[in-house]
Amino acid sequence: MQAISVQQPWAFGIARSGKAIANQALPTAYRGPLLIHASMRVDLKACDHPLIRSAGWDPRDPLATIGAVIAVARLDDVCSKALVEGPCDCGPWSQPGAHHWRLTDIQPLPRPIVALGRPELWEPTQTLLTKVESMLTTTTQSNHGA
Repeated sequence: MQAISVQQPWAFGIARSGKAIANQALPTAYRGPLLIHASMRVDLKACDHPLIRSAGWDPRDPLATIGAVIAVARLDDVCSKALVEGPCDCGPWSQPGAHHWRLTDIQPLPRPIVALGRPELWEPTQTLLTKVESMLTTTTQSNHGA
């Protein structure tokens, strides 16, 4: 499993509203499970973006935190068309001039897990993975009445 750090409120958009695109400066060959980490940086201008407002952005929401893993997703594909050919069909969350990492199976965590991130794709520690897996297992069991 790998992880990516995303600025708030964009990370919130992924976790809370199914924002299925992570706009990144670089492509990646990696495909598979991906932790969504809210970086320590906040894009203050984006807090008033119409898509973020429609996602229910609330700075008091636990998943609006910074410096923590807030969701798990699957990285299925990367679209680089916007850099080479012009506009693509990746949807309203995609930004021109970025690689669009296409996310599926997005699961917000019930509460953030504090962790240090990195600017590019990074490998989480085993301790962090254990915490995430434990939290997801507990959530799945409680959702199924176990």
